[in-house]
Amino acid sequence: MDNFQNNEFKNNEQGQPTQSSYSYSYPSTNVYETTANPVEPEPKKKKRVFTKVIAFAVCAAVISAGSISAYKYIDDNFSFKNFFSNSQSIEEKKSDKKIPSADSTVNNGAEQKSLMELASREDSMSVPDAVSKVMPAVVGISSKFNVPYSNSTSGFDWFFGGQSPYGNDTQTQIATSTGTGIVMTSEGYIITNAHVIYDETNGYGRAASVSVLMSDETEYEASIIGYDTDTDIAVLKIDATGLVAAEFGNSDDLQVGELVLAIGNPLGFELFGSVTSGIVSALNREISVNEKKMQLIQTDAPINSGNSGGPLINSYGQVIGINSAKMTSTYSTATVEGLSFAIPITQAKVIIDDLINYGYVKGRPQIGITCIDVDQSTASLYNMPIGLYVRSVTPNGAAAIAGIQAGDIIIGVNGEPVSTTDELNEKKNEFKAGDIITLTISRNGTDVDVEVTLQEVTQGDTLFGDQEAVEN
Repeated sequence: MDNFQNNEFKNNEQGQPTQSSYSYSYPSTNVYETTANPVEPEPKKKKRVFTKVIAFAVCAAVISAGSISAYKYIDDNFSFKNFFSNSQSIEEKKSDKKIPSADSTVNNGAEQKSLMELASREDSMSVPDAVSKVMPAVVGISSKFNVPYSNSTSGFDWFFGGQSPYGNDTQTQIATSTGTGIVMTSEGYIITNAHVIYDETNGYGRAASVSVLMSDETEYEASIIGYDTDTDIAVLKIDATGLVAAEFGNSDDLQVGELVLAIGNPLGFELFGSVTSGIVSALNREISVNEKKMQLIQTDAPINSGNSGGPLINSYGQVIGINSAKMTSTYSTATVEGLSFAIPITQAKVIIDDLINYGYVKGRPQIGITCIDVDQSTASLYNMPIGLYVRSVTPNGAAAIAGIQAGDIIIGVNGEPVSTTDELNEKKNEFKAGDIITLTISRNGTDVDVEVTLQEVTQGDTLFGDQEAVEN
């Protein structure tokens, strides 16, 4: 707000100059005296007094009648009544405010609801009750990965399928990561994120072992039933019965602005079962996570590393999402706050059912190759076209049956150019297993069109770490 200097003259509340600057003059009352007859005879004096008394009585009667008429008019006229009622003194107004009526107290209480109350649904549970309901079904997930390492150097020979960069003197060390899971059934089925037990970012692959820490600090070894990296969902199984399972709601009923709570183990088990709150910021938000497009629930409930796989619940204590990702400041140069994402549980149920029943997601197409992107600099260096260099071909896979060989470079799909693995996967995923697509490949400087009948990703492909079959 701008500051203004005081004017030379002070103004009153109506914006007019006060009497300290200006003054109002009123005409003085004139007094007339009769000097012709300074002393009147006694009889005339009495007569004048009597006349004054009669005049005064008449005036009083007129004033009284006028007052009564004015009161009746004001009583019948709403606007006048309001005017007079609003002319009460400041002290009376202050007194009225100090002693509110019972009705106004109730109304003020209704207007002062908290944000959580306003964001909660009708007949919802209190936040502590909702948390207590689901907390026994929240678990910690600890995954151990075998990480190969070596001091040997590597070159482009390995890039195109030659000797391993780790050489013949490869050693391994153990890397551990933690996350969160949700008890789905009392018989020990647990759901979490795929990236909690399968590492794509660092190339560690599938976890060598997984353990589950319950809310009562009981620990179990877990087996991996199945995982799907496209939707970031995994199912585990522990040898236990009588567990408290979470109640699952319907994420299709969510509304933007609705209260949600996130529970998980941020930064490790030292902060086991941390609870944060927020609202639904958006529904069906399409974002790319690890170069995979997903439609997620966007919230502003804070989640951090370790929250992955934990429940997002509504105000009834029902799981309506699986916390999966958080937008970090690396997204752009701007500071990022309040951007968290969860997999809608209604969408996840279809994936979970397939993982339990088959160990993989039915109908997912695969080509059966591993490939590496050939960018402009690599293409110039090796005198080859920009595209996808085929490093290996799965025996009896779709690509092998179609005649694709290691060393081929894929440069197009169904007549459209492709230059990255992401582009190939995006186009492939528009189809289902059994569909036919046409790949344009460059082989020894010649472009060839090859028809490929897509195969279904099977249980062996996911469970035994056939990464190329899952990705391509």
